[in-house]
Amino acid sequence: MTDLDAFITGLPKAELHLHIEGSLEPELMFALAERNGVSIPFASVEEVRAAYDFSNLQDFLDIYYAGANVLLTRQDFHDLASAYFARAAADGVVHAELMFDPQTHTDRGVPFSEVIEGLLCAMEAARAEHGISSSLILSFLRHLSEEAAFATLAEAEPWLDRIEAVGLDSSEVGHPPEKFARVFAAARDKGLRITAHAGEEGPPEYVHQALDLLGVHRIDHGNRALEDPALIERLVREGMTLTVCPLSNHKLCVVDDLADHPIDAMLAHGLKATVNSDDPAYFGGYVADNYRAIAMARRLDRDALATLARNSFTGSFLPDEIVAEHLDRLDAYLEAHR
Repeated sequence: MTDLDAFITGLPKAELHLHIEGSLEPELMFALAERNGVSIPFASVEEVRAAYDFSNLQDFLDIYYAGANVLLTRQDFHDLASAYFARAAADGVVHAELMFDPQTHTDRGVPFSEVIEGLLCAMEAARAEHGISSSLILSFLRHLSEEAAFATLAEAEPWLDRIEAVGLDSSEVGHPPEKFARVFAAARDKGLRITAHAGEEGPPEYVHQALDLLGVHRIDHGNRALEDPALIERLVREGMTLTVCPLSNHKLCVVDDLADHPIDAMLAHGLKATVNSDDPAYFGGYVADNYRAIAMARRLDRDALATLARNSFTGSFLPDEIVAEHLDRLDAYLEAHR
């Protein structure tokens, strides 16, 4: 391990853009399929990995939803999250905000309670075992209807005190944020934070809609905001955090080459960019892998990496006093690794 690798691994960081279903490694997929008697369209772990050759977001989503079919019980969701937390701890993650897609499961007949109780149990264990704090972001599937999103929000009611925020994910093109404006207004009224995928494959206009119509506290991805100078200025002025996912961007052809990734351009503009893993089992790396890949591709120095880590805490949904504690820990780490 090089000095930079070790620096990145030990760098205290938060992960703000992680789809827990997207951390389903092929080995666990096969184990759960066998445990639950579920047939999957792959003969081996190697065949699954070979299928992870995407040309766009929809190609990825097709296999993502197929893989999720093995998740049926509370224990499955516990095991899925536990495996993620073990990897996150090894990557220097001290806080994680997990997105989960209940509609992916409830539409298959899996009770909402099985999903969330399994995740909550694993989150509690991660705090005890790894010292990682975490929170949940309930994500609505944007290719489904507004009515379905409202039904999911209603189903979540008994657990709203354990859900930090709502988000918007799945197929972006053709499903603008405005489609869900009323759902997000209802979520805000319930005291939930707001985030949304915007400007990944969708145009800058989707970022504008997320800001104006959804009232987001954070933008997931946001790459295409760079096409709109006025939008850049607004995002900087409002201190809006962007949860950027470099390996995902490359795998889904949002950028052709990591050498062309705009992460340092974002920082140069004054945008609050962060680095995250998105769906790490599918995109080839967890959060430290994303830091390493983008550091190498864009020749980021330690100051830039420290800024990305700092943004991950200030852009989190943690209380201010906890953010301050994490920043003190980060400063101590940087001082020790000058």
